[in-house]
Amino acid sequence: MTDTAQALLAEPGAADFRAAMGVFPTGVTLLTQGSGNEAIVMTLNSLTSVSLEPLLLLVSVKKSGRMRPRIAAAGSFAVSVLAEEQQDLSTEFARPDRPEGGIAMQRLRAVEGVTGNAVVPSAAAGFECLLEEQVEAGDHVLLIGRVVALHHGPADARPLLFHRGRYARLPYVREAA
Repeated sequence: MTDTAQALLAEPGAADFRAAMGVFPTGVTLLTQGSGNEAIVMTLNSLTSVSLEPLLLLVSVKKSGRMRPRIAAAGSFAVSVLAEEQQDLSTEFARPDRPEGGIAMQRLRAVEGVTGNAVVPSAAAGFECLLEEQVEAGDHVLLIGRVVALHHGPADARPLLFHRGRYARLPYVREAA
């Protein structure tokens, strides 16, 4: 017998879905396309490893957003995995009026990567990708990228996490000597 005491409606709404997904902790990243005065940046927490042969990852962006057509036209993007101390960047680039171009580059202390997209050297990790495939899924588009360059941040970098609608930290336990 199944316990349905905690079950929701057979057809839950967007708010119920968002709340349920919120129990799954995610990392926080910045998705970039272009560099210099052409750079656009957005906060993103939908990063998934897809394949090791070839190296593929997936991000999900709004179909109606400004990022998708830019990535489709350029055929490339970059993802920087933010570290705990970069929470302010996550918040800033999640806003609708987020900085673009040279101001964004300066704010991120970004550099141009091998794909021509902005990367954040101080991030915990970074991935530069060539667009492999786009898959429409509801109000979003899944962008599958072939990883062509990796960036490693500081060895002691701790990832910025998001859980239940707020930022969170991993509880590291000190190893016994």
